[in-house]
Amino acid sequence: MIQASVLTLPSTPAPAPGDGPLGALEGRPDGADPAADTQAQPAEEPSPPAPCPPEMALIGKYCVDRWEGHLVVEGGDPATGQELVHPYSQRPEAGVRYAARSAPDVYPQAFISRVESKAACVASGKRLCSRQEWMQACRGRGTYRYPYAQRGERGKCSTGKPHLLSALFGAKGRGWTYDDFNSPKLALEPGYLAKTAEYEGCASELGVHDMVGNLHEWVSDSVDQHFVDRLAEEIERRSQPWHEGNGVFMGGFFSTTNELGPGCYYTTIAHEPAYHDYSTGFRCCADATLPPEPEKPTAGKGKTSKRPQTAPVEDAVAAAARRGS
Repeated sequence: MIQASVLTLPSTPAPAPGDGPLGALEGRPDGADPAADTQAQPAEEPSPPAPCPPEMALIGKYCVDRWEGHLVVEGGDPATGQELVHPYSQRPEAGVRYAARSAPDVYPQAFISRVESKAACVASGKRLCSRQEWMQACRGRGTYRYPYAQRGERGKCSTGKPHLLSALFGAKGRGWTYDDFNSPKLALEPGYLAKTAEYEGCASELGVHDMVGNLHEWVSDSVDQHFVDRLAEEIERRSQPWHEGNGVFMGGFFSTTNELGPGCYYTTIAHEPAYHDYSTGFRCCADATLPPEPEKPTAGKGKTSKRPQTAPVEDAVAAAARRGS
């Protein structure tokens, strides 16, 4: 007799709530979709953008570079894509487009005109500062004449050094040529042009460095009679020849002191916007990215009128008159 074998099948457990064909809906007494809970949560608002790039300081409603500017070639190295820094001791090359950069511990660009400074700032999404903006950044939150105090202190900034043209080209005075003023030797001589923030004490409380000395810094203003009149009322300074349309640069450089104004007021007006020499540099400004200002309430909106309500009084007078008639 052949005994039949019996195949015993393992028991199948009942599906757990949420594992059935209806999925997660089976595990909810109300049959609601759990995903709805997540969707109902308010999304976190993105953080507002910083008002200024990290290399700039916020001054009121605008930003200013913390350090004097240097140049990079727009587009970088064609082979590697890396940023190409232009040699600070060389004139910007004709036909090459440059962008401005601001960083600590680098030599700032000398031998640059206002025209070239403006173009480099614009290429970086910035602009040249106005003289008023520049001075406010230099003086910080106070009313100092210098970034650090009311009175100048020898050695705080890169100023008051011997006249380098005389040292390298002799005491020619007016006999120096424009090529002499633009010789790379003047930027390469040790102990004169300093790296950005090398003079740690030459900074305002807002963290803006080297606005007095090291290199003159071009601003966007142009010279006219009104500008010269305001300048004469503002500070005592040595007179300078000027022509209408000249450019303006600020702060002095490593061989000046206070000939054309003290500290943040040092103002040079003798050169056209295309001028450049070993003492001319720049920094950029930009409009700050600020949150929108709250809307002002419309006049009378949300206010309760305090004018007396006379209608009920008039009705009572009329009713009394009717009773007496």
